[in-house]
Amino acid sequence: MIGLLTEHIAVPPPPEATDFDRCLPGRAYLVSVVAMPDDLPDLRASHEDRDRVVDALRVAGGDGRLTTEELDARLERALAARTLGELAELTADLPGTPAARDVLVVGQHGGKYVKEGRWLVPARIALRTRECRVTLDFTDAVITSRALRIDADMVHGKLFIVSSPGIVINTDGLTCTYSRLKIHSTDEAADSRLRVEFAGRLLHAKIIERRPRR
Repeated sequence: MIGLLTEHIAVPPPPEATDFDRCLPGRAYLVSVVAMPDDLPDLRASHEDRDRVVDALRVAGGDGRLTTEELDARLERALAARTLGELAELTADLPGTPAARDVLVVGQHGGKYVKEGRWLVPARIALRTRECRVTLDFTDAVITSRALRIDADMVHGKLFIVSSPGIVINTDGLTCTYSRLKIHSTDEAADSRLRVEFAGRLLHAKIIERRPRR
């Protein structure tokens, strides 16, 4: 399937913006591999395709982009959709509707990078950081896939993961040199809603899991 690559460069938000996504010196961008609306529109949709659109519509409703009536109508159409073309029509007027195949790339030297609030978890995150403090808070995150791969290349930095019930973290794929891991959610669970798989290397770095504040 033909894809469209897009790059979104994160810039410091204005004072009136929320703390939804905060980033200091460096850059973060989302590389999207999104099916083009007119690319094989008659191709049959899968359950995963329908679920992805349903999640995107719910996010749009939560953001106030759709009224309650519009959301209910579109959700009904999404669940009954038979083709990719029918699904594409439901999100055509919604800005920045990402798919679970997106890759969030964080390349930063110094400062801090924070993902918190109602953010859409991609299928993969690439961390390319030096002397940087990164926080990924899954407390209110929108999870559309059961698996997240984090490719790490971290030197002299820290990664804080704020987990929530149903999240399992596996760090077997990491090579650690003078580094430390403090992970609690390592037990497999049949009802886990997200499995985080780490790969890559840490040099004088730390990964620390935290529980949400009550």
